Amino acid sequence: MGASSDPTQDGSDEQQKRSEIYTYEAPWHIYAMNWSVRRDKKYRLAIASLLEQYPNRVEIVQLDDTNGQIKSDPNLSFEHPYPPTKAIFIPDKDCQRPDLLATSSDFLRIWRISDSDESQSRVELKSLLNGNKNSEYCGPLTSFDWNEAEPKRIGTSSIDTTCTIWDIEKETVDTQLIAHDKEVYDIAWGGVGVFASVSADGSVRVFDLRDKEHSTIIYESSEPDTPLVRLGWNKQDPRYMATIIMDSAKVVVLDIRFPTLPVVELQRHQASVNAIAWAPHSSCHICTAGDDSQALIWDLSSMGQPVEGGLDPILAYTAGAEIEQLQWSSSQPDWVAIAFSSKLQILRV
Repeated sequence: MGASSDPTQDGSDEQQKRSEIYTYEAPWHIYAMNWSVRRDKKYRLAIASLLEQYPNRVEIVQLDDTNGQIKSDPNLSFEHPYPPTKAIFIPDKDCQRPDLLATSSDFLRIWRISDSDESQSRVELKSLLNGNKNSEYCGPLTSFDWNEAEPKRIGTSSIDTTCTIWDIEKETVDTQLIAHDKEVYDIAWGGVGVFASVSADGSVRVFDLRDKEHSTIIYESSEPDTPLVRLGWNKQDPRYMATIIMDSAKVVVLDIRFPTLPVVELQRHQASVNAIAWAPHSSCHICTAGDDSQALIWDLSSMGQPVEGGLDPILAYTAGAEIEQLQWSSSQPDWVAIAFSSKLQILRV
């Protein structure tokens, strides 16, 4: 995340390959966005629109790192009902089947992306999953998470206070829980059968599917009824998770062994934080981004030890507008993608 070398300027191929920032401009405001996890599609991303109308759009884009261009395949651009609140590629590490992309809005949808033959590339709706057994409608989904430890499971969160656990192979509901007293804004898996959620009620709660009647409150906002809007669980060290308080410039990092008290608070943003992403390859690095147009990377290896004046980020990047989305590539851990306004940027960190 240093100075940008523009790949469009004159220079050798080697200089172009060393470019640290690549930019793609979509024809609409970008909100949901994520990386493919396939080894053979490591520079592929899905981006989705935020339009105030029923039809929205999803595009599959690809970075060509030989020339620094990010291109969209028109055959892999498709209409989506309502703005997707999240998008996740469901892995096929052996690369034996077409990519699957899950998206959330009014329902959880799973799309099949077929592109082994570029001339016949296409997107098809594979599954439409409705967690409300009593109606063809359900409360809008705010987020969802795919379980790496149990690949058949996806958990969704909803404004109707529930979290729903799906078996996506059988396309059936495993379980549905009233998780909070108010809207549930995000959900994250922490291992086999264990997930956490955050809510407008201001709490982080951890659930174990072996005991569905109980949950553990890990943290509550210091101000009553101040919503928590995002949650990230550290996949490399599941003792730690991070959450964002609505309209706050602070990121709260928690140690689940010691509930209620943050292990560290990250307080160098100058405006509301919108997104967090733990490093997929390191247990002590996290990236945060927000309305101050900054993406910051933090080294938390010293967390728990007092740092005079608070912790400072080790890397910083300033974008051209408020950053609304952030994703750290698991297949290419030196790449972070951010979205602001109608731009997608890929940053080498």
